[in-house]
Amino acid sequence: MRPLDIVVLLKIIALGEQGWLKKDLAGWLQISASEVSESMNRSEIAGLIDNTHRSVMRRALLEFLQHGLRYVFPQRPGAMVVGMPTAHSAPLLARSFVSSEAYVWPDAYGTVRGQAIEPLYITVPQACRLDGNLYDLLALTDVLRVGKAREMVLAKTMLQDRILT
Repeated sequence: MRPLDIVVLLKIIALGEQGWLKKDLAGWLQISASEVSESMNRSEIAGLIDNTHRSVMRRALLEFLQHGLRYVFPQRPGAMVVGMPTAHSAPLLARSFVSSEAYVWPDAYGTVRGQAIEPLYITVPQACRLDGNLYDLLALTDVLRVGKAREMVLAKTMLQDRILT
């Protein structure tokens, strides 16, 4: 698996009932159609998407995110940069946690100064500017990568609500 695979699967979930084609996913995520196909093949082997590549195995993905993500794709906050808020600093969670440190994805169009968190894929900030649901899912996912225990408990609950419904 590669970090991009998580982004592709979460984008499919963020779309809900909306129809999509692989070329649509490629455009929305600003990646090539072949990267989408390769990602789906890896996800099928991992048991995270069905063999038609149309349906995400939601429980399996949630289990992987909650229990394996921080070990497979670990991240530590980096240098101070300007970027797009993520993890506990994202708008979805900022009301729930008071913190003097902000975490951001480095982004030229960002407005918040904070410690850099490397996104799961380089185009994540651009894709999240276009899709608020994807932004919420990826910010919650980043909590699982870099968050503290209390933040992780809330993020796991919120991810479960968003992924399984």
